Amino acid sequence: MSHSTQSQASDVDFDSLPMRIGLGQFMDPTDKKLRFIKQLGVDDILLNMYRYTSDYPHMPDNERIPLDGEEEWRYENLVELREYVESFGLRLNAIENIPISFYDKIMLGKEGKEEQMAHVKTTIRNMGDAGIPMFGYHWMPSGVWRNVETMVRGGAGASGFDLAAVSDDLTHGREYTEEELWANYEYFLSELLPVAEEAGVKVCLHPNDPPVESLGGIPQLFRNFENFERAMDLVPSPNHGLEFCLGCWSEMGDDLEEVVRYFSEREKLFYVHFRDVDGTVPAFNETFIDLGNYDAYKIFSLLDEVGFSGIIIPDHTPHVEGDTDWEHRGRAHAVGYLNGMLTAIRHERGET
Repeated sequence: MSHSTQSQASDVDFDSLPMRIGLGQFMDPTDKKLRFIKQLGVDDILLNMYRYTSDYPHMPDNERIPLDGEEEWRYENLVELREYVESFGLRLNAIENIPISFYDKIMLGKEGKEEQMAHVKTTIRNMGDAGIPMFGYHWMPSGVWRNVETMVRGGAGASGFDLAAVSDDLTHGREYTEEELWANYEYFLSELLPVAEEAGVKVCLHPNDPPVESLGGIPQLFRNFENFERAMDLVPSPNHGLEFCLGCWSEMGDDLEEVVRYFSEREKLFYVHFRDVDGTVPAFNETFIDLGNYDAYKIFSLLDEVGFSGIIIPDHTPHVEGDTDWEHRGRAHAVGYLNGMLTAIRHERGET
């Protein structure tokens, strides 16, 4: 069902905006948090709705209307969410992730996947009607895996991963094959992308994190360049692209410059998670944005060179002294670093 209340739709032309720094990696846009973000000189955010919590007042389905035991996000609540963000002078660029329980049967090809698919499609339609232009998703039934805690510069806490420490336990009852996961994924895309095109919503794929072959009996499809290339060609659509997580690509050990150029030429870079790690699979740990495997300024400059014009957010950051659970101090450092690089690039171009 299409909503015709045009006065409630966002009037922002996101495609006309330049490359810019934003913030994300949180699901609870409180007054305090949004004021802090604005104080950092940021105008753009995205929200990571990775789980459901009944006491979160801004959850898009906070009224909890169950449909066949599942959930979908209501148009009215999405409009309310966007307008709340905009009341702080910020733009809501994307919602990345729905709770895994909203589409786990789709990922694993279980009974009930059709009902879940119907709810996901309704959510995408409602996002489009509500003026939220991008939807980020992953294909990880178990979510992100981290099993190492370490310290980086100055004793800041950082998480990591070591494949050698992963047990052989199955997370979902049995082992799944790559063929199964690819078939389920093709079903998801073939059902969702026509709806996304009609709704005007860009659908953005995040890599598996960590990008290893399998975890808990579940193949990790999006672990290398070849599989991303396959994903973008599987059901061709101008509305399907990448939630380009530099940290995950750094974990893979691929040539980042080659990857950026390839997907940029195909207009598949929709928005960027800017972070880095020390090391590559099978073992790595996260670190500060100015450390890690790649030259941050070189990659940032390359994004500008290829004409990327979307939002760039700091992703995971180390936990510095006096930080909160959201690592607001670590994120402030990352935002400052990114904005400094952006200013330098603009000066190099002769812009004021």
